[in-house]
Amino acid sequence: MGIENKNKLESEQLVKVSKFKEVIKKTKPHKHAGYYELIFLSEGEGFHWVETENFQVKIPDLYFMKPGQVHHWQFTAVPKGYVVLFKEEFINKITDAPLWSLLNRLPSILRKSVKQEEWNSEIILQEMFAAYKSDSPLKNEMILGYLRVILAYLCNFEETESLTVPDHGGMFDQFQQLLTTHCPQYHQVNQFAEALGTTPQNLNRISRKHSGKSAGELITGQIILEAKRNILHSESNINEIADLLHFNDASYFIKFFKKHVGITPYQFRARHFTHQS
Repeated sequence: MGIENKNKLESEQLVKVSKFKEVIKKTKPHKHAGYYELIFLSEGEGFHWVETENFQVKIPDLYFMKPGQVHHWQFTAVPKGYVVLFKEEFINKITDAPLWSLLNRLPSILRKSVKQEEWNSEIILQEMFAAYKSDSPLKNEMILGYLRVILAYLCNFEETESLTVPDHGGMFDQFQQLLTTHCPQYHQVNQFAEALGTTPQNLNRISRKHSGKSAGELITGQIILEAKRNILHSESNINEIADLLHFNDASYFIKFFKKHVGITPYQFRARHFTHQS
């Protein structure tokens, strides 16, 4: 039960650039484990679910997915485009700090319908694909260069250049990673603090400094996100979802969800299917 984890990179592979599969199909909701995904579509029609957002494909389309995000496709016309997968280790946080900063400035769900007169992203992806396929000893440096251009464009689109870029290194960065790997197994601040070798008070202080929210608020947000994922993208019933999310009983899960979302899990699922019908 639950949402499938997919890994399209080999264990030692840090980056992969490929053409989008040119088939009409509906994929099952899934997560991509441990890597970022950049998707560019030059052709195609249909819908793309990212977490709880449903986007109608508008060509040309550009999506940026972060590790652990849930998504799936429902195409009604043959898609064409490119897919770039890369692990965090592909970017050296010290020698390529500007690129890492760009990566952290992007919002949690990013979709951009690209205007060719603004920026011809297809050419950039074509060049990146050619570099990946080449035998050049500098091909990774070329791919990083093209990736920097794309991320800078997306940051400019989101108008985040005027925002203060927080330091996401150190313990807060580790905490964010634990949120995606250990939540919902962990529900309490002290569980995360123990795993990080610090105190709950210090973790809350660091969390507020970097995000403006307490560690508890971020944990709750992650649990709610996991709940919404399973309610929308799995066939599990509410009791099964409560078990998956490590709640002692379904009634407590329902109260928890309603407190933070405003409606029950049943109403949330019913509202979704009503909108889809």
